[in-house]
Amino acid sequence: MATQIHPEIMPPLPAVRLQAQPVGLQPTPVKTKKKLIRRSEHEYSQVLRRSFQVAFLLLNAWVGTLFYTWMRQFEPGGQATAVARPAGVEGWLPIAGLMNLRYFALTHTVPTIHPAAMFLLVTFLAMAFLLRKAFCSWLCPVGTISEYLWQLGRKLFKHNFRLPRWLDIGLRGLKYFLLGFFAWAVSTMAAPEILSFLRSPYGLIADVKMLNFFRHIGETGLIVLGVLIVASVLVQNFWCRYLCPYGALLGLAALFSPLRIRRNESACIDCAKCAKACPSSLPVDQLVTIKSAECTGCLECVAVCPAQGALQMSLLKVMPTAQPRTMPAWAMAAGIAVLFTGIVGFAKTAGYWNSTVPDATYRQLVPHADEARHPMPGQQ
Repeated sequence: MATQIHPEIMPPLPAVRLQAQPVGLQPTPVKTKKKLIRRSEHEYSQVLRRSFQVAFLLLNAWVGTLFYTWMRQFEPGGQATAVARPAGVEGWLPIAGLMNLRYFALTHTVPTIHPAAMFLLVTFLAMAFLLRKAFCSWLCPVGTISEYLWQLGRKLFKHNFRLPRWLDIGLRGLKYFLLGFFAWAVSTMAAPEILSFLRSPYGLIADVKMLNFFRHIGETGLIVLGVLIVASVLVQNFWCRYLCPYGALLGLAALFSPLRIRRNESACIDCAKCAKACPSSLPVDQLVTIKSAECTGCLECVAVCPAQGALQMSLLKVMPTAQPRTMPAWAMAAGIAVLFTGIVGFAKTAGYWNSTVPDATYRQLVPHADEARHPMPGQQ
């Protein structure tokens, strides 16, 4: 009798779905939290910077007071005074400084009308080239007032308002547009045209007209000034960031500066405090070196960094394998002081600082300063 053999019945195996690993794609590494090694040195950069700000603000107030006292003697009802015209007031005449710098480049002769404007412009350009835009954050009175205004806004509203990125980038171009216009206007002038402009009634008392603008400010001027003040309270560094052509010029010079804010990625703990502190809203926490023309060398990002050796102002490396040399805050301050006193001191001792305009000319022009009009091309 044949025996029937039944095959063994096996239970079905569960289906297993295999996922193919894409070729060349490595697993995403898990980012580990770095251990914080706190800074051991004392942080003093902001105390030092604010001391410079206050000192330069007081210096400008003193120069302004002297200039007003000097000017009043030439106005109706004014009395003679022994106060001499302070040439430092020409620091508020950047266009005259730019014109004189071109005149010097063309003729190799130091101008005799508003020469201090040229030497101060050269001083601040030298600072920008060597020490980033240090003038803007360490010395500029407008920058100092602007900084206090946005700090006031932060206290009032707990934060400052940020414009949308597309609007922020568009508005930032305004200061470069203004700079381009002034640079074009000055660069097209020949030396005789510059000399004729500076010797015109408008050019001779440009400083007086500047002061009278604020003394006799009208309704339109008050509205514009009020809008700028409110905007500066709400938006961080509104004037400096969007409208200042002087800052734009210094920013372009600072692009060639040997100094950079440098971030050490191995020491950085990715806390992003530096980016939050940056008045120019630069992504300091995402970059290795800050090359932007918007960096003012204020060192606020360095001041708030808690990690030892993570962030510092340093000189560019001469050799690729060399270690960057740190620029401490005291060295920045010393460099600013040496450049300012050195160039201004040279101009004074060499006899180039004061304008050679006789009092008789001022006595004739100052009482009618508001009537002097900007000469048009061909009318100098």
